[in-house]
Amino acid sequence: MQDPDVIKVETAEVLYSLKELVVETQLERQKSALAREKLDSLEIETVFKKAKVKRARKRKKAAAKVDKKQSRFLELLKLVHPPIPEENLKLLDEAVRSGSLGGLEDAVRKGLISQQQAGELWATNIGIAYVNPLESIVTPEALGIITEEIARKAVIIPLYVIENTLTFATDTPRDQKMLKRIEAIAGIPVSPVFALPSQIRDGLEIYYAKKEDIHSHIREFEKEHGFILENLSDADLKSVAEFKPVAKIVEAFLHWAIRERASDIHIEPMEGSCQIRFRVDGRLRQKLVISMGIYPAITSRLKVLTNVNIAESRFPQDGRFSIPLGTNKAEFRVSFIPVRHGTKTVIRILGSTGRSRMMTLDEMLVSQSILKPWRKVIHNPNGIIFVTGPTGSGKTTTLYASLQELNTPDVNIATIEDPIEIELPGLNQSQVNSNIDLNFALLLRSLLRQDPDIMLVGEIRDKETAKIAAEAALTGHLVFATLHTNNAIQAVTRLLEIGLEPYMVAPSINAVLAQRLAARLNEDFKESYRPPNEVLSRIFSDYEESDALFYRPQQGLKDGLRGFKGRIAIHEMALVSDEMRSLISNRAGTYELTQAAKNLGYRPLRFDGLKKALMGLTTIEEIERVTPIEWSS
Repeated sequence: MQDPDVIKVETAEVLYSLKELVVETQLERQKSALAREKLDSLEIETVFKKAKVKRARKRKKAAAKVDKKQSRFLELLKLVHPPIPEENLKLLDEAVRSGSLGGLEDAVRKGLISQQQAGELWATNIGIAYVNPLESIVTPEALGIITEEIARKAVIIPLYVIENTLTFATDTPRDQKMLKRIEAIAGIPVSPVFALPSQIRDGLEIYYAKKEDIHSHIREFEKEHGFILENLSDADLKSVAEFKPVAKIVEAFLHWAIRERASDIHIEPMEGSCQIRFRVDGRLRQKLVISMGIYPAITSRLKVLTNVNIAESRFPQDGRFSIPLGTNKAEFRVSFIPVRHGTKTVIRILGSTGRSRMMTLDEMLVSQSILKPWRKVIHNPNGIIFVTGPTGSGKTTTLYASLQELNTPDVNIATIEDPIEIELPGLNQSQVNSNIDLNFALLLRSLLRQDPDIMLVGEIRDKETAKIAAEAALTGHLVFATLHTNNAIQAVTRLLEIGLEPYMVAPSINAVLAQRLAARLNEDFKESYRPPNEVLSRIFSDYEESDALFYRPQQGLKDGLRGFKGRIAIHEMALVSDEMRSLISNRAGTYELTQAAKNLGYRPLRFDGLKKALMGLTTIEEIERVTPIEWSS
């Protein structure tokens, strides 16, 4: 018999209105870039450049009559903003007059001109479109038409096929003999675009990188140095790390990871073998298993590159290194930690690799119901704005995109990061250093004496940092910061739990944006379908009243991974109203704060995710995977 004093509380998952979601989706189609986007921004750019190439060809006959010695390069350089110093102009003009691309690239490395400016101006000077192959779309179809052997001999990179025409990048787009040979090999018309030699060289290493290259380098190492693989002493580690085959192995799987669009590389020693996994589109995928014999050499090489203690295997270590990529460099952050069978290494591939560029808020496809109020909030003159989410949820990308919109010559923007992931022109970026006790609180306190207008605090981890940030917001500064919480509302309670007083939290917070990343459907391999009722019934209260379709990867794909390409951000935003400030001052709980936030349009992460599933950007399963369940009582 049930105790009469015990109250039975029944809980159930929150159900959403499918009708309401359909209406909001239709509004997105009318007002945002979500539905209009059929190609991503890079694909749109390359289509535009292809049209530009056709126009350039029509001008070819007239351009041939122009005296080559009367280069327009200097005239084009004078149009660059900000202006290039006169002495640099002379050096750059000499480079183009001599026909030396090597001289031009040397000027880029010396900082006389940016890589983008150099490529575009040189291409304009010769009447050809410029495409950076390290940032452009490169399709498997194009790579399949031109083999690696031919591409390396011709020094070209096949990019994509549009309207049965192969577009490829080369540093000699006016070489008619080469164009005819490539057209004969491809069997379809070709359209050349210009790229700098170093971009071609590194692009060949990345786009034709494959597992077999790594195995080849491993066999080479074992053949030459196999006798020392059995018993490596600490004294041997550094010399082994410098062996050329080891360097080739590490470079090969870095290039392979960049080609696969990986965000992280996991090197994990197991009993008897070592597995290498890539995190692609948010999911780990096993790519390679190597012997434990070669594993110490790879780990040692990475320790040498990151300049950490090569003989230390008992304590965690962190480091950073870069490798040349075109005229830029690829940046990597590395973590070493002892595990049962050795040292596990995780390599984070940072955004400055050139394969990804700084995204804008529009390109992130933030829902209009969130983007419009967010833009208003970030233009406030003071207050704290939080972006929350777990590690790897895209918080930094959102913060950088927001700062870019505020980055004008009349504003002083300063950041404190751990580490600096992407260098942004016009910002004063500082990095914490735990080795000398240079922490967030110390840097933030000093930063306030630097006359900042806007500040970014990479992460608020303790009471001291939180207090200084709140004081800064209350004294006329706009502060962006991150917290690790499960949703937007919990950011408020988290600050109270850290030890910040309600009278400081309530007036200082303007808004909190929570974010997750879901795998994005590949536009070329997706299909619409009606999910089974058992799936719809656990999510929607009115699924029987709507015939809305969702999307999934095409059924029967031999490579299931091709169904997804990239990731899409989903959000929830809580605007802090006067009602919420009053509740915070009274130490109200999460439930009360959530109800107040709903009065200003707050919707949970899953709602925004389901909207993007209806848009065909991701799947229901992905949204269920990355968003927490909401419970009602």
